[in-house]
Amino acid sequence: MVVDIHATESSVPDGDERRLLQAEDSESEHNMEQPKPYKVYTRRWVILGIFCLCSMSNAFQWIQYGIISNIIVQYYNTSPFVVNWFSILYMLCYIPLIFPATWLLDARGLRFVTILGSGMNAVGACLKLASMGRNLIGVAMAAQTISASAQVFILGIPAHLAAVWFGPREVSTATAIGVFGNQLGIAIGFLLPPVLVPVTEDQEAVQRGLSTMFYGTAAVSICLFLLILFVFQNEPPIPPSPAQAAIKLSQSDDQSYLSSVRTLLSNGSFLLLVITYGINAGCFYSLSTLLNQIILHYFPDAEVDTGWVGLTIVFAGMVGSVLCGLWLDRTKTFKITTLVVYLLTFAGMMTFTFTLDLDRMWVVFLVAGFLGFFMTGYLPLGFEFAAEITYPEPEGTSSGLLNASAQAFGIAFTLGMGVLVDHGNIRVSLLVLSGSLLLGTVLTVLIKSDLRRQAAGHAATMLADGPTNM
Repeated sequence: MVVDIHATESSVPDGDERRLLQAEDSESEHNMEQPKPYKVYTRRWVILGIFCLCSMSNAFQWIQYGIISNIIVQYYNTSPFVVNWFSILYMLCYIPLIFPATWLLDARGLRFVTILGSGMNAVGACLKLASMGRNLIGVAMAAQTISASAQVFILGIPAHLAAVWFGPREVSTATAIGVFGNQLGIAIGFLLPPVLVPVTEDQEAVQRGLSTMFYGTAAVSICLFLLILFVFQNEPPIPPSPAQAAIKLSQSDDQSYLSSVRTLLSNGSFLLLVITYGINAGCFYSLSTLLNQIILHYFPDAEVDTGWVGLTIVFAGMVGSVLCGLWLDRTKTFKITTLVVYLLTFAGMMTFTFTLDLDRMWVVFLVAGFLGFFMTGYLPLGFEFAAEITYPEPEGTSSGLLNASAQAFGIAFTLGMGVLVDHGNIRVSLLVLSGSLLLGTVLTVLIKSDLRRQAAGHAATMLADGPTNM
């Protein structure tokens, strides 16, 4: 056998080549051991919990007047139409303030906006302490306006907070828990005011009940503001997901808020979702606002039961929200889940409409639970579906536009239903909501399921894993 001495000698590296090969091997090993550019932190649950409590406090103030509207009418010597405006103010303030609020979220971050919202929430709660005189309904309206303005900086946070702090397998659940806080506040708002404020001709007793409610709300709101001020954080040091890491890498100084809004408004599927979300949430807002008047029409002297019906609607929705979030994290079936939930919401509203006059309160509770499970369970679905089909646009901007639509529809439904309810046309008013939900179901079918965030997450994962998985 002939051996090529030159080839053999050339295959043995000299000292310099040997050091170069060792350096390359060391670098290769370092790259293989280097952690992925994303990480989840345990503190994310603390951040989410604090936000939920803040959202709960603000949502409680939204419904605390409406659920005892007959008592407020008598105490302030006013009309049901005026009392309805305590609820409508929350919807009305949202629309003009949503654009500066989402701009601040994009420009200044999660912590700044949450501090601003919780601070205004505390100021509104404290100002209500000065509104307990029977001739001071104007002060009460001013305080409610401040609380309503605070809502603008709180309501659109869940989807953004979930994306910034939570991993891809839990982001939908985190969004649902964020919405859960708002629903918990509404549930407590349905439950406590009828218990604290008695139905009586003794207006001093009513004033004592209002005083207890307002002082409690102010104390809780101040404590939550201080907790957010000293504990709440803007974002984790390392992004929690491939999609979020990709956003941070692609962010540039020349990105503008207006260009993001223009991009969202040119997305046909998102515009359809804006309409369908607005219809669903608007129906919930109007039904919650007028629930006292609707139930008392069929069940006189049932003020406490009315609060429990509202609690049933919202509590069932809280369960629905969390279960839907868990389902989305597991299956990623955004469109079909949204469509099924919307269709069952329509079915629940129709059933609610035609069972109120059966004179069976247990039937009302049963149907209210079914309706609430799907109607308010839909809310986090809308946020997450929007985040998917509009990626990489900021979640705060897309959820803000969804909420703006909800407030607009809520105002229209509440004012229109209020007129019908005042004239005793309860069934007609509920049929209007049912027809609107049917329209929303049809429009949901037309939404294109373009899951951009999922696709970006998969692409970023493959890129981070390198060519070894190819």
